[in-house]
Amino acid sequence: MKFRLTIQFLAVQTLLFCSFGATSFGQAPEPASPAPTQEKSDQQAAPANPGAPPSDEITATIRKTVNEVNVVFTVTDKHGRYVKNMKKDDFKVLDDSKPVEEIRSFYSEADLPLLVGLLVDASNSIRDRFKFEQESATEFLNQTIRPRYDQAFVVGFDVTPEVTQDFTDDTEKLSVGLHALRPGGGTAMYDALYFACRDKLLKGAQGGPVRKAIVLLSDGEDNQSHVTREEAIEMAQRAEVIVYTISTNVSGLKQHGDKILERIAEATGGRAFFPFQITDVANAFAEIQDELRSQYVLAYKPADFHADGRYHSIEILALNQKSLHVRSRKGYFAPSQ
Repeated sequence: MKFRLTIQFLAVQTLLFCSFGATSFGQAPEPASPAPTQEKSDQQAAPANPGAPPSDEITATIRKTVNEVNVVFTVTDKHGRYVKNMKKDDFKVLDDSKPVEEIRSFYSEADLPLLVGLLVDASNSIRDRFKFEQESATEFLNQTIRPRYDQAFVVGFDVTPEVTQDFTDDTEKLSVGLHALRPGGGTAMYDALYFACRDKLLKGAQGGPVRKAIVLLSDGEDNQSHVTREEAIEMAQRAEVIVYTISTNVSGLKQHGDKILERIAEATGGRAFFPFQITDVANAFAEIQDELRSQYVLAYKPADFHADGRYHSIEILALNQKSLHVRSRKGYFAPSQ
């Protein structure tokens, strides 16, 4: 009786967080194709009929789950200034409120390649501020995207999201994409965020560790989306994307939409900006650019990890320095068996 042993290596499921890839902040692993291999004894003769199926077949499946979580985070003092000289022993990490088993790596990360999505509200509600926002966003991309290193894309949204410039490191093309946007229609902000995270930053091909971020310009009001706010946030967390929001509400009063923008930013480890006047939008972009170059990355092993597909909370504490504020994504979704 002849046997054939087929070993299939299933895709490694990796948890790596905060705007960097799932292989190392936010990069989702590419699904690996099953790779069958066949082993034969040197003494075994080739079958008389090579096209005929073997009389018996044994198939073994090997599953491997890498139970490591990567988190990108920032540390600021009581004045909001970035603190850049911290060490691994300065932090305590809690996973589902339990101390982690081990912090496997820690380093300050200033130059990781960026994948940045710029989501611009092109609905009627922001028509009077649209041109200035385009100019401010263009300057942000010119200052942030480094040729042959970083990449960005532009999505405008009203009732539907529209990609006016796909991933590129060419800031001229990005500028053209921004100025191609035209205001009009309702607002489907949640749909746009969901689309950008799932179709551009989760599924997009990547060749190594990257930091993934979205800058969302909107008044936060949504009246057309098919997905909910929490579904959009969950997709951002699954794609390991940090979302920075810039409110286009310049009334001087905090509106309902501002609270939504705050919720999205907080849940993903980003920041919400509320310019008092339209000229402050440029300052918000400058602060985002500074933060993207002032972050830490650590990788840890949870104390009691299970591939259960559920949401797990993350909390990072600065030890013996109560005046410092640590900001990171609030959690992650474990892989399913």
